[in-house]
Amino acid sequence: MKLDLSPLIAAIGMIAAAIVIAAPARAADIVDEWASVKAPPAPELKAVTVDPKTTALLMLDFVPKACNAEHNPRCIASLTPVKKLLDEARGHAMLVVYSGYGKFTKNDVLSPVAANESEPFVLGILNKYLHSDLEKILKDKGIQNVITVGTAANGAVLGTASTAAELGFNVIVPVDGISAPDLYAEQYTVWDLTHAPVIASRVTLTKIDMMKF
Repeated sequence: MKLDLSPLIAAIGMIAAAIVIAAPARAADIVDEWASVKAPPAPELKAVTVDPKTTALLMLDFVPKACNAEHNPRCIASLTPVKKLLDEARGHAMLVVYSGYGKFTKNDVLSPVAANESEPFVLGILNKYLHSDLEKILKDKGIQNVITVGTAANGAVLGTASTAAELGFNVIVPVDGISAPDLYAEQYTVWDLTHAPVIASRVTLTKIDMMKF
């Protein structure tokens, strides 16, 4: 006896068609939708009270190639508020740690925010904890909180602040102490630090004038 499978085939076809109709259309990728993206509201800046005994100031890549008037004038503009923060930190005997990259040394740090002989200096590309003794320097001093300033916001700042949060440090980022060659790089850095999984819960955004010691 020959079975008539046509009703079954028709039913399967109808089910498949229904699934296709019910399935949501695939969204366009981010490059396709680039022009339609609207910037989210600015994150809230919070006042911060700093405990000098358990807090360190990380001064990231204030060296000529990264911070200069030609390619990164926003970094040059940040030196004035950063110098104020640096003076406050030193005045309260806080640990200050500098960073550079490549062949830069502590002596290459720009003169307005130059390092003292006793202040540590580490080398790294983006994440200053990688291939350096930064974590050991901090933990040996009982540091629980790090204030992160420097350039580029989307490079050394983002990489180092994110890793600090992952390592369990509380991270304070004064937005007037970070810089990049363009505004968008600073904006997406701030957004990422305050929205990324795990990291956001340990990051506090502030301004230098909103910090008390």
